[in-house]
Amino acid sequence: MIRLKYWPLVIKQVTRHRVRSMLTIMGVAIAMYLFVAIQAMQHGVAQTTQATAADTTLVVYREDRFCPFTSKLPEYYLPQIEAIDGVISAVPIRVVVNNCRASLDVVTFRGVPRDRFESTIGQNTRFLSGSFKDWQRRSDSAILGQTLAARRGLKVGDQFDAAGITAYVAGILDSDEPQDVNVAYVHLDYLQQQVDKSLGTVTQFNVKVEDPDKLDAVSAEIDALFASAEQPTTTRSEKAFVAQIAGDMIELIGFTRYLGWGCLVAVLALVGNAIVLSVQDRIKEHAVLQTLGYRSALIGRLIVTEAALLGLLGGLLGAGAALLTIRLTRLSFSVDGLSIPIDAGPMLLALGLTLSVVLGVVAGLVPAVQAARRPIASCFRAV
Repeated sequence: MIRLKYWPLVIKQVTRHRVRSMLTIMGVAIAMYLFVAIQAMQHGVAQTTQATAADTTLVVYREDRFCPFTSKLPEYYLPQIEAIDGVISAVPIRVVVNNCRASLDVVTFRGVPRDRFESTIGQNTRFLSGSFKDWQRRSDSAILGQTLAARRGLKVGDQFDAAGITAYVAGILDSDEPQDVNVAYVHLDYLQQQVDKSLGTVTQFNVKVEDPDKLDAVSAEIDALFASAEQPTTTRSEKAFVAQIAGDMIELIGFTRYLGWGCLVAVLALVGNAIVLSVQDRIKEHAVLQTLGYRSALIGRLIVTEAALLGLLGGLLGAGAALLTIRLTRLSFSVDGLSIPIDAGPMLLALGLTLSVVLGVVAGLVPAVQAARRPIASCFRAV
């Protein structure tokens, strides 16, 4: 934008009115903090609900049921589901949550059979501590997702209690699948006995299909198979299941995109106002610079660079603080045992900084043009 030798002049102008510059930077930081947080929520929704060509998982749920407490299916459905053409495997899962409503701190227990745990979790899953063998040794053991463990401050060897379930932490895992990092995996029979003292009842079946193109056909066949049974089913792809169960929350998060655009407008207004006031205070100085040989175009570029610097500093402070907060708190929205992560990475930080600089440049254009076109004589006459 300008040569390196002119940067001391730009920095001097920014630091000259410290209170004004600090207020502008803090205003931009607050707006960008909100913008990055909103974008992190939007990214979490997209990650958990947008179908891809690689999706091969179906969720079989009790028809017309939503909360895990009300979805009850007999475990003997399992061999019938596995016999359907195109099904690779099926896993019966019992889900217990400490809060069925929307919340930021929900503990979700997933009870899975001992011999089907590895087919339940995602492929890109790794143990951070503990192991699968440690989980098999004790009937009350649990494998926690990294997000849940960090949020509750738990480590391998600890015991914790939630929803009336007491479990021993045998392992902590990390995964690329949002639903794996915010749950506690326990033994199916242990969870069944702890909840209602009865075996043979599960909340859902997670079904792996050999071909993504067969998802609709297999789901229709499963529902047709149990249409006249005592417990009829509704089968959907995993991401469609999340989208339906958490529909109200997703709509609410979707509405926040307008707040995000409002944050960008606020950044534009804050930087623009600061630059206009700064230019008005320096009208005579600009005339002196022109007298010393500074061209009008260079003066305009100096003003635009000053605006971009204010935007960059505010964006760096706000976006960086938002990223740090999200990483430390590891918050996620949970409803009916399903999680929508609030996730932010370096790309989102880069987006926030880029927008801050771009909006700073845009905000500085009008006062820069006005200053560049103002005649020297009128500058010296300005009060």
